[in-house]
Amino acid sequence: MSFGTDERTTQKPFARLDGRVRRLQGGSDRAWATQIDLPPGRATTAMAAIQLDGVTKRFGAVTALQTLDLTVERGEIFGFLGPNGAGKSTAIDVMLDYVRPDAGTAAVLGLDSATQTVEIRRRTGILPDGYAVFPAMTGYDHLEFAIEAVGADDDPDALLDRVGLTATEGAREAESYSKGMAQRLTLAVALVGEPDLLVLDEPTTGLDPGGARRMREIIEAEADRGATVFFSSHILAQVEAVCDRVGILRDGQLVTVDTIDGLREAAGSDGQLRLRLDGTTESLRSRLPETVRAVEGVVGAELDGDALVVTCEDAAKARAVAACLDAGATVSDVETSRRSLEDLFVSVTEDGR
Repeated sequence: MSFGTDERTTQKPFARLDGRVRRLQGGSDRAWATQIDLPPGRATTAMAAIQLDGVTKRFGAVTALQTLDLTVERGEIFGFLGPNGAGKSTAIDVMLDYVRPDAGTAAVLGLDSATQTVEIRRRTGILPDGYAVFPAMTGYDHLEFAIEAVGADDDPDALLDRVGLTATEGAREAESYSKGMAQRLTLAVALVGEPDLLVLDEPTTGLDPGGARRMREIIEAEADRGATVFFSSHILAQVEAVCDRVGILRDGQLVTVDTIDGLREAAGSDGQLRLRLDGTTESLRSRLPETVRAVEGVVGAELDGDALVVTCEDAAKARAVAACLDAGATVSDVETSRRSLEDLFVSVTEDGR
């Protein structure tokens, strides 16, 4: 099958159809010693799946990446988080040699990104952000082209079914697909040939809740068979649900790399209490914030109507309630909550700004 690969029209989405249609890949021989706990059955090796060392990339006066060091171990699901403009897509482009860094080196699967790009892309599946399907090609055409390009023997019907597309939909021209259907097709292309590395840039964009759930199941299944999954997203709940570790990028610099639990611990275990004060006199209510702020482990306390809202460490919640009762307040109801991943993300990405 003949296929045009004009750089003006062939976009990174189907980067796999152009050399695995142009899949994201990169690499270098590097070992790393960081130990992480992966779910039972997940394989790991000493050689990193992704290694970025001192990577800097500038676009004119804008520094997109600044001396970025990043290591992703083989077999893990790694979440790459950051606000818009943080440099996430640029980092992926460097890994896969879509752009060359101004300084530093990139390696993927033990291969140098700058000199062994073809082999990297052969072994990597990509679902890019801002993908585009090829005109006048059906879903089947896309898959058959990808299968032929990598010399695989995948069943197109099985791939369609796995991502939630029917045979009827596969026979339609992909230009007629909704955004969610095109996203599913692009994922199916990325899965061709059981790649060693999956790079998923905002993979749940355009998907309904059922599609997002299927995406998570596929990510976990790919990791269970031994693939590494590099998952870039700003949808924090999706990252929290599937990732072994998370790296947070801010202004082109890696702010932190940790597990979700590790991020919570590093950011503090502050939670919130909402104490209903029905029956408590206005005079006593007005004094309670100062009383509760004096309790060890309490960060803040403010009145909100007939309630007292207390921000505190988990261990201080009972002490805060006791302080209110000891002061003579009537506490008719207590609501408690933990700090969300979104709160943690905001605190890390906005720290120092």
